[in-house]
Amino acid sequence: MKLQLFNQRLIGIVTAALSAFTTTATINQPSYASGTTFYCAKSNGVPITFARTQDGRKVPMIRWVSQDYFPKEWTNERRCQEVSRRFQRSYDNGTLKYIKTGTLRGETVVCAAPNQNAACTNSTLLFTLKRGSNAKLTMRRLLNRRGLVAGNVLNETSEDTVNIIFDEYLNNATDELNSESN
Repeated sequence: MKLQLFNQRLIGIVTAALSAFTTTATINQPSYASGTTFYCAKSNGVPITFARTQDGRKVPMIRWVSQDYFPKEWTNERRCQEVSRRFQRSYDNGTLKYIKTGTLRGETVVCAAPNQNAACTNSTLLFTLKRGSNAKLTMRRLLNRRGLVAGNVLNETSEDTVNIIFDEYLNNATDELNSESN
């Protein structure tokens, strides 16, 4: 009787220990199921806004190399940090279905949008373009080397407006390892 009671308790303890171990092992596994994350990191000394995709790819979005137009306090590093934060906020809010060009407060801007017809607002602003720059050419230059090569992700709705379907762009984009070898 005592032996049977001992065996039942031992089985219970072993089961509890295995359950705890399995739960711990599962919790400690890296997970990309929560979606895409955006962050700023340096590659070869250049600040870059990266997207880490659900499948673990590290996609360079924007290389911050130009300092000509911006005030000195807006360094490449600071712009990278701020724009990465804005990409993440827009993604988390569900407004990053499209990346589009538009006008906000008289400035040419790039913003996130939930659909092609949405206007750029303060809450969807990703970054401001240099005055006088061609928004269409700037968007192509910034993003073309990654995901636009597959076609169909770029929709130019008017002479001034560019809409990029973000998920398709990201799915077609190359990761950092592949892009560095090109």
